[in-house]
Amino acid sequence: MRINTMKKIPKFKTEAEERDFWANADSSDYIDWSKARRVLLPNVKPSLRTISLRLPELMFEELKLIANKRDVPYQSLIKI
Repeated sequence: MRINTMKKIPKFKTEAEERDFWANADSSDYIDWSKARRVLLPNVKPSLRTISLRLPELMFEELKLIANKRDVPYQSLIKI
């Protein structure tokens, strides 16, 4: 699509209104993706979710021993 045939992105009153718009609109009608570039966002951290995990006592103690031998926190070892 040529730049002069691109539709104009409307002004939004709320973030919810913008989210609804983009959920139903075809972005290629509004944005010339052929000019897009990849960017790195080094300061963006992945979202984390806290969970509870039930483990047998023996398994938990073994995990802590292995983590200690590898010199890492047991929580990090569990994530791996």
